[in-house]
Amino acid sequence: MARKAKSTKPNQTPKAVLKLPDLDQAKSAVLNSLSSADAQRGYRHAIDEFIEWYCSEPRLSFNRSVVLRYRIHLESRKLAPGTVNLRLGVVRRLAYEAADCGLLSPDLAAGIRRVKGVKKLGVRLGNWLTVEQATTLWQTPPDDRLKGKRDRALLAALLACGLRRQEAVSLEMRHVQQREDHWAIVDLHGKAGHTRTVPVPDWVKMLLDRWTQAAVIQTGKIFRRVTKAGTVWGAGMTEKVVWHVVREYAAAASIATLAPHDLRRSCARLCHSAGGELDQIQFLLGHVSIQTTERYLGCKQRIKAAVNDRLGIEPPA
Repeated sequence: MARKAKSTKPNQTPKAVLKLPDLDQAKSAVLNSLSSADAQRGYRHAIDEFIEWYCSEPRLSFNRSVVLRYRIHLESRKLAPGTVNLRLGVVRRLAYEAADCGLLSPDLAAGIRRVKGVKKLGVRLGNWLTVEQATTLWQTPPDDRLKGKRDRALLAALLACGLRRQEAVSLEMRHVQQREDHWAIVDLHGKAGHTRTVPVPDWVKMLLDRWTQAAVIQTGKIFRRVTKAGTVWGAGMTEKVVWHVVREYAAAASIATLAPHDLRRSCARLCHSAGGELDQIQFLLGHVSIQTTERYLGCKQRIKAAVNDRLGIEPPA
């Protein structure tokens, strides 16, 4: 009689209470399942935040009731509904992986799955720049300094090409090529590993050339750090530098609460206002869903020539 093969998996009994080593193991499983570095960074932050909350006091069980309490905790911090739902999704993923690893009871994981997110009431208002504000912003950096040349080129690329921070700092000289007699960023790797080609207006290419020629950059990353002494340092720069550049010149241009992603959002609206077709704006920004592009355009209420000015019930002029 043939003997039954012995399983190579450890004989683990699913638990109800997860301790820190168990949570760390589940966390590693979640992060290893993600291919995008951006997704890993976001998930790591959200998981660490949950683990810190979960371990702050003794918990009876990692179950639906505990996750409901965590949702209440997130809401008490006045976080946006989308942020709360994103954090809850990360906790559900953590529970799935813990169950798959044999650490958590499948029944408890199923209960956590049933925790509903927060309802979104209304539409969050975005921040879009007008033509005048966008022009003032990219022209604010001084063109007679090396850092100013870099910052002008960077702001122009964010505004006119709709680049994300990560895409801007990853941009290399080899990416900028001519296609169909037009300059373009070719084979740009964006969010979730999607690849797209981004048209580059001639005036943006001119600003990029001014920066790279002054900085003597011929290969590698286009945007580099600039020291206080006005010299190029290193082989690139971080996303945090992009954030500081946008905030610095937004303050100088008297534009309040401006973030780098607002420039990408402004690019979408400026393209649409200039007569750009919706599907072409979708290609430019690299959105998988046309609905995402529509949200980037936002809604703008007209006060002058308002829709209720001529209803047909007003008295004659």
